[in-house]
Amino acid sequence: MSAVAKRALGPLRDWWAARRGAERLPVRDRLAPRGLSPGQPLAFDRSLVLVTVALVLLGLVMVYSASIALPDSRKFSGYGPAYFLGRQALALAIGGVVALAAVQVPIAFWEKHAPWVFVLSLLLLVLVLLPFVGKVVNYSRRWLPLGFMYFQPSELAKLAIAMYAADYMVRRMGARENFFRAVWPMVVAVAFTGALLLRQPDMGAFIVIAVIAMGILFLGGVNLRMFGLMAVVIVATFALIIAFDDLRRERIFAYLDPWDPRYVQDKAYQLTHSLIAFGRGEIFGQGLGASVEKLHYLPEAHTDFLLAVIGEELGLAGVLLVIAGFFWLTRRIFVIGRQAVALDRVFAGLMVQGIGIWFGGQAFINMGVNLGVLPTKGLTLPLMSFGGSAMLMNLVALALVVRTDMESRVLMRGGRP
Repeated sequence: MSAVAKRALGPLRDWWAARRGAERLPVRDRLAPRGLSPGQPLAFDRSLVLVTVALVLLGLVMVYSASIALPDSRKFSGYGPAYFLGRQALALAIGGVVALAAVQVPIAFWEKHAPWVFVLSLLLLVLVLLPFVGKVVNYSRRWLPLGFMYFQPSELAKLAIAMYAADYMVRRMGARENFFRAVWPMVVAVAFTGALLLRQPDMGAFIVIAVIAMGILFLGGVNLRMFGLMAVVIVATFALIIAFDDLRRERIFAYLDPWDPRYVQDKAYQLTHSLIAFGRGEIFGQGLGASVEKLHYLPEAHTDFLLAVIGEELGLAGVLLVIAGFFWLTRRIFVIGRQAVALDRVFAGLMVQGIGIWFGGQAFINMGVNLGVLPTKGLTLPLMSFGGSAMLMNLVALALVVRTDMESRVLMRGGRP
């Protein structure tokens, strides 16, 4: 081979040698961020992962405990005692696989495609409203049948709004002082998403999405006066929705006085039995599996009111343990997000902090509803309550947090994510 041909084929030969060498590396090293040398251990926040695993496993146990007696009722007579445990375990397995795949994808990919993820979530929210497509449960059309599970598009919308709002703030960083350029387009996007959610209806998801969007705008540096104006607009919108909706207005009255004879057997039924469950639990609970309220007194105890069963069976000690777990999880997510922003990775930092607002805010609302501090809303406890699509999207969101942490650690070592 001539010297000219060798020089021409040199780059191709080097590329082929590098590729063959990469194929001989373990999968972990091939997929690691570019700042790590082969064989170097992947650095990430292990405490975050351990707390997540602990909450998920406790949730599995409590879902089984809360649902084991459901087949005794006519509504669930066709199911076995371990049916909901099996479904939750399947969702956990699927979510774990998808999360392991998501943690391999660079955050730059999500930043580039954030608007399209948001558009996809809107399309699914429209699709679920179509007759003969969306599945109706308890008068709400919120689920898309996928054969092996039912997918709830509103769960994807929560992650999508965190991505979209973070990307939006990065693109509009220079217009943060101008209301119409910095805030108004985001308000329109949230309002359109909310209109689709209220058609299902799913006001709880709308509240969480609005809080995520507002939180990211605030953390992104939007002028405080403009942020306050937007908050007033959103609160006024929710007030008008409640004022002109008889069902939601009755729920507010029932929340204010749950023991009123007009509400105790109707709108406040779940709340009163939830409070009874906490009262029976006292300090250390009645014992695992010994709940009475789950025996067809507290409806859907394995979903929205799982914390009430925890309070009855594990007592105040168990409830405080769950609260501490979510506090630690939310705190670590925010620390990772702030660290990313400090490293000038604004999209990653804002997205992660949006996920922190999602987990912390939804957990706070669910706990407040169970304890009678907030009006009853159909929101599950993240990572713990029964729900396949919720578990899937929760794990994917946390995978993005872990990926952000890995890339930040690589940057601090002098590498490139």
